[in-house]
Amino acid sequence: MPGLGEVTRGRVLFGGDYNPEQWPEEIWHEDVRLMREAGVTTVTVGVFSWARLEPHPGAREFGWLDRLMDLLHHNGVGVALATPTSAPPPWMGRLHPETLPRDEDGHIEWWGGRQHFSHSSAVYRRHAAAITEDLAARYAAHPALTLWHINNEYCTFDHGDEAAAAFRRWLRERYGTLDALNTAWGTAFWGQVHDSWDGILPPRRAHYLKNPAQLLDFRRFTSDMLLECYTAERDIVRRHTPHIPVTTNFMPLWTGQDGWAWAEQEDIVSVDLYPDPRDPLAAQHGALVQDLTRSQARGPWMLMEQAAGAVSWRGVNHPKPAGLNRLWSFQAVARGADAVCYFQWRQSRQGAEKFHSGMVGHAGERGRTFQEVTRIGAELAALGPEVAGSEVTAEVAVLHDWHSWWAGTQDGRPSREVDHPALLHAWHRALWESRLTTAFAHPEHDLSGYRLVVAPAAYLLTDAAIENLLAYVRDGGTLVSGFLCGVVDEDDRVRPGGMDARLRALFGIETLHEWWPLEAGESVVCEGPHGGFRGTLWSEELRTRPEAVAARYRGGELDGLPAVSRQGRAWYLSTLPEPEALRELLAGIAAEAGVRPVLEGLPDGVEAVRRGKLLFVLHHGREPVTVAVPGTHRELLTGETVRDSLTLGRYGVAVLRS
Repeated sequence: MPGLGEVTRGRVLFGGDYNPEQWPEEIWHEDVRLMREAGVTTVTVGVFSWARLEPHPGAREFGWLDRLMDLLHHNGVGVALATPTSAPPPWMGRLHPETLPRDEDGHIEWWGGRQHFSHSSAVYRRHAAAITEDLAARYAAHPALTLWHINNEYCTFDHGDEAAAAFRRWLRERYGTLDALNTAWGTAFWGQVHDSWDGILPPRRAHYLKNPAQLLDFRRFTSDMLLECYTAERDIVRRHTPHIPVTTNFMPLWTGQDGWAWAEQEDIVSVDLYPDPRDPLAAQHGALVQDLTRSQARGPWMLMEQAAGAVSWRGVNHPKPAGLNRLWSFQAVARGADAVCYFQWRQSRQGAEKFHSGMVGHAGERGRTFQEVTRIGAELAALGPEVAGSEVTAEVAVLHDWHSWWAGTQDGRPSREVDHPALLHAWHRALWESRLTTAFAHPEHDLSGYRLVVAPAAYLLTDAAIENLLAYVRDGGTLVSGFLCGVVDEDDRVRPGGMDARLRALFGIETLHEWWPLEAGESVVCEGPHGGFRGTLWSEELRTRPEAVAARYRGGELDGLPAVSRQGRAWYLSTLPEPEALRELLAGIAAEAGVRPVLEGLPDGVEAVRRGKLLFVLHHGREPVTVAVPGTHRELLTGETVRDSLTLGRYGVAVLRS
């Protein structure tokens, strides 16, 4: 299948969502003039245009889109043409209310926003296929078409009757028999045994806690149903244009999709990324999302959306200070992006997102935002031939599995303070602040290419995943696991002993007596051979082999008991060390495993990432810093020669080629 390389052709794509239906056509000519000035190569068109293309059932109004496609092509701008199926026209919900999703209380989610469709609705799917078919047939040979963009930010849950029927079909296919389903769901508890498929419903409001295995399967079902919607449209456009790659845009760490499974169905993996400019850890959040997306793509990926300035959906929406947009754009490129795009091209004057920034803001072409965007476009155009298609190498992998996340967030667990994304961020932050480039991996992936693998939140592990981790350590890899590792199997069934016996043996743990979750703000004191640290969030009453104790609890109920165990190259942390302690611990383990930063001795707030033959040095602070870069290099953004050190100003970026 075609991939991102067929679109980029040795350049970094640059552009954003373009919604010309919001503007009179005379503005379109002004838009393409400014696009040329800004160095725009690609725009996404049609994401929310279903009501314009099909104003009433069966109608087709393509004339405006014909003129737009021609105009963009004549001005050298490629089109990522979207199927408009994330925003069905109001007439669909009015004439076919069964296409509207329902929440767990049975309330309808009405039209007037977006994503107001039931993924299981046969009527919705039929209309979505019809508009996709006609779009693909009409524009298959259009020279502006460079990429298909299916739907937008799939994120719909549905608990309605049609979804219930689809859920039952999905469960029949998964389990085959009611006996198998009852066993998997543990329905003997609370007398929930099902005697008929017809009695099975999506999780709806209940008097008390819902069945956690049912909730887990409903998450799986929802991801699969949305994926069916995506692949149905993908297959239509592929039939018309097998040479044009297809994508849909992920939201970062979105809980509703199994991102590993979805990425396998995309020609290009793309993501939308909106860190908060006021968040002191925003750059690390961006790095995490970029590392995860690159890992899903197994190579270069597409930043489909970011904000040129402020967003409109936080309580207080701060703009990006001067230079931050450029810095974060280059951070994405450093971590594997071959496309840097925005929502949206021109800032809207009406609608729910009129205060969301655009590449062309309300201030117009003289505004700071557009001037910064123009600089970024020029720099990416110059850098593209040097970087496009090149790989980012990582020797450290962070394990992440959506199914483990889904299972670990159910009610009725030991602590609601334990949050899967927060744990991923804590461990990734420790590695990022140690200047170690990371990838992400599923626990069943091939891990042989990594010197170090960390498992921050591996609550659910299949037998295949456990055997994979055992083989990884047996073959010479170093594994560091956080608490609650391998507690349940794929049915959210607690394994005997509270942790799989194979993992207990791997980590030198003889008995896991009790889990001791900590309150918010509470901590435990731990001491090891290299000093003490505080643990947060969690602790455990363990008995390990004496030689496996790497740190002990001091004080409290767990005084003298193991806090960290180590057996050979396998480590187990029964608490979450505070950030500095976790950073020092993981950096030390990484060094022992032979992993080193790209650059040593970097000042605070500076990250360095090697992509292919290029070294990206990114300064996330406001005060100038001097960075040691031994040797002689060519700085590609300025053309200057750099010998042994460089100075970076506020939000500075350097791209070095030796």
